[in-house]
Parts: sequence; structure tokens; C-alpha cells
Amino acid sequence: MNSQFNLFTAKRRSIYALGNNLSQTPEEIFDLVKETIKNSPTAFNSQTVRAVVLFGQSSDKVWDIVEDTLHKIAKDPNAFAKTKEKIAAFRAGYGTILYFTDTAIVHQLENDYPSYADNFANWAEQGLGGAQQAVWTALAENGIGASLQHYNPLIDDAIHQTFNIPANWQLRAEMPFGSIEAAAGEKTHLNDEEMFKLIK
Repeated sequence: MNSQFNLFTAKRRSIYALGNNLSQTPEEIFDLVKETIKNSPTAFNSQTVRAVVLFGQSSDKVWDIVEDTLHKIAKDPNAFAKTKEKIAAFRAGYGTILYFTDTAIVHQLENDYPSYADNFANWAEQGLGGAQQAVWTALAENGIGASLQHYNPLIDDAIHQTFNIPANWQLRAEMPFGSIEAAAGEKTHLNDEEMFKLIK
């Protein structure tokens, strides 16, 4: 079976060489992110995914926070130089999406459905992963490169303070995006036999 969807997902790659040469406006990208997340499924329709989309100097601040935080704990100057170079590539993009989980909803569901209480945090992560995949694919469909980064929880406090983020929004990932200045490397896969089973 052929699937247009699989063609789009194949375009979704980790792009590290980003630029700010996009034709889309911040408003258009913001609307794309909003609609994509709103149409992504969550357990119990809990809608626990939250996102903040930053452009310009606000996006730069995210990566300034990452760099400053990592610099304070760096033990190897040579290793940090490579990290700084990597962060600069993220800063060079057009914007950044910060992904959060609304823990207030998770805790409310834990209280409302005690039989399932141990699952709601995991289900929120599943919902977040689905939303991230969907947004990443939607960006790729529009010729926008991105990658998914995880500098949380090291940067959590600074992000919350700098951007006035609600306390119940837990930072889970950072997605720098922009124009694709260099293609992604070759992607390899495990053998199908290691990953899948067909049972009739």
C-alpha cells in the first residue's frame, strides 16, 4: 500500500544546519503548530500538551540560557567548545518551539481515575510524543527543518522565569527550526526481523 503520509514522515529528519531564510511568517508557523497540536490525540482527550513558539530575540534567549547553563557545569573546555558550536547552530534558526506537559491536568486525572493513576504521566508523554512527531512532520512538509532537543530539566527554572511560564507547565523538549542549510545524514534502520512480527 502506498501512503502519502509515509512520504511526509520520511521527510521528517533531524536538521542541524539551520538558517532563517523562510518565506513563512511567524504567524503562519504559529498557526501551523497550533492546529497540528490541537488535532493530535491524547488519552482521555486530556489535551495535556502545551507549546510556546518563539522567534527572533526571544528564540535566541532560549539558546543563551542553554549555553549559560551548560557553561556553568562544564568540566572540559574542549568538550564545551563543541557544545557551544552546536548551540550556535540552533540559535541560527528561524525560531524555537518549547514543549510542555500541563501537570495540573495529569494530577487531576490521577485523582479522578485512581484505578489508572499510575498511567497518566506515561500517557501524557505519549500524547506529547505524538504532537511532536506531527508538528515535526508538518514543518517538514512545508520545507522547514527542525530537530528535537532535551536540555530540560537543567534549563527549566530559567525558562520559566524568562518567559513567565505557568508553574504547572513542565518543560519536556526544545525544537529549533528554520531553513534547511544542509541535508540530514543517511538514516539507517535495524533489520525488520528485529523490530516487527506478522501474526495471522
